[in-house]
This record gives sequence, structure tokens and C-alpha cells, in this order.
Amino acid sequence: MPYSFQPNAMYRMPTHFGPRTGPRRGPDGRGFDCVNSPKSMSYSVSYLTHAAAAEAILPPGFALNGEPVVTVSATYMKEIDWLAGRGYNTLGASLPVCYAGQVDKVTGSLLLVLWENLTDPILTGREELGFSKIYCELPEPVVYSGASHCAGSWLGFRFLDLRIHDMTELSEQEIAAQSAKGGGDGTLHYKYIPRTGEWGKADAEYAVLTPAHTPNRRVQGMWRGKGEVQWHCARWEDMPTQYNIVNCLAGLEILEYRGAVVTQTIGGKDLSDQRILK
Repeated sequence: MPYSFQPNAMYRMPTHFGPRTGPRRGPDGRGFDCVNSPKSMSYSVSYLTHAAAAEAILPPGFALNGEPVVTVSATYMKEIDWLAGRGYNTLGASLPVCYAGQVDKVTGSLLLVLWENLTDPILTGREELGFSKIYCELPEPVVYSGASHCAGSWLGFRFLDLRIHDMTELSEQEIAAQSAKGGGDGTLHYKYIPRTGEWGKADAEYAVLTPAHTPNRRVQGMWRGKGEVQWHCARWEDMPTQYNIVNCLAGLEILEYRGAVVTQTIGGKDLSDQRILK
């Protein structure tokens, strides 16, 4: 007798083996409190680009919110509860946007792409949340003599170098002031799942919001300084499924750097508050 789906349970392919564990469901069926997980170090560099080029890669319903400032962030996480203490790393590029739907009007950062070096968070983040996640290799940063170097590569082809230097640690008061500024309503995404056999049509297509509110996330340290980003254009032969992504980002001309930030944090959330924008 074929199996049936349990109501209100969380499934992912393959569904044949029952509900799945992941970031929002532990082995006992409960979630994770994310109070002391994950422990993260994030390295971000921001730069101004041309508005027309940035607008050309915005999905329907989105518009730039202020200056077209690209932020590239590499984050290294460890002691993650839902991975039983293991960790993984991410690399993302974002733009400040506003979204106007029939119901919702929100502002925040549109996450254009998020590379990760582990399959499990890529699948759960794409299918359950609508993040634009893909794979790459993200080794730990090289930190030496006050400078940090982060790199991203795909099967040996290095497509990004991110360097940060001349950092100054912020005081507790400065960190509190920075946190109070906020980043709008949160992080925005555009979920798209193609319809099997009907190419060009979607099974799912809509904007999604990760609300900014993250009460368990505590900043343990923050440093400001200078940084540079270097995208390396790829041939199809170098990155057969990603070369156009890298080349598009490389084509966003760097007009002026807007500084670099290193942030050390602990805690977070399981993103169960993710919601579709209407």
C-alpha cells in the first residue's frame, strides 16, 4: 500500500522515507532555539555601481532603494545545532531595494545569489525558503598581519577574491548605534521553481521576505575598515552552469568603495518566519 503524507509535517525529496530533519525540524520533530548557534564571522565589502546596470537584474516588483550599493559578504559558521555541531560557509551579493506588491510594501536587501559549500543548507534554503542558493568552494579565510582574504571557487576555478584590511574595532556604543540603524524590513528573495516539462513556465514564482527581527543574534565584535572585491570573469568552460552569474556581477562596475565590515556573532534563528510577499 503506497504511503500517505502526514499533515503539517515537513517533507523534501525523496519523500518516500517520511518527514525530513533540517534547520527547522530536529530528530524529535521539534525546532532549534538558535540561542548559541551558529557562531559566525562575516566579512563584507560594499561598493557603488551604476544604477541602470543594477536595475537590469531586479526581478518583477522590485526597485532600487537609494544608491545602487553592492554588498558582497562571506560568512563562516560553526557549531550549528541542526548539523549536530558541524558548520558551513556562505558567500552572497546583495542590493538595497524596495518591493511593492498588491498588498505588501517592504524595503531591505535583495539577496541576488548565495553560494554555499554544503548541499544540505542549499536544498533546504532553496526549496523551503526561496533563497537563490548555489554551490561553490569556500575555504576558511586567510588572516595575516591585520588583513583578511576570502575566496570563492567552483571546481578549482577561482571566481572571487575579497580582501579586507586597515580594520578598527568598534566600541560597544558604536555597535549599538550601528545595530539601531537597522536594514529595513529584512532580506528579500525571488523564489522561482520551473514546471517540469513546460520550460519557461513556473511551478512557483514570487517574492519572499526574511524578516529582520532576530532576537537571539548577539554581536560579539565589529570592525570597520577598507576592502576590495575582484570578480574573475569566467568562460562557459570554466563554470558551465554559473559563468553568466559571475560575469554579470563582474559587469557591475565598481565606481567607489563604501568600506568594509567584519562582524562576529553568536545565535540566530531557524527562519521559520519566512513569508511570501503579496
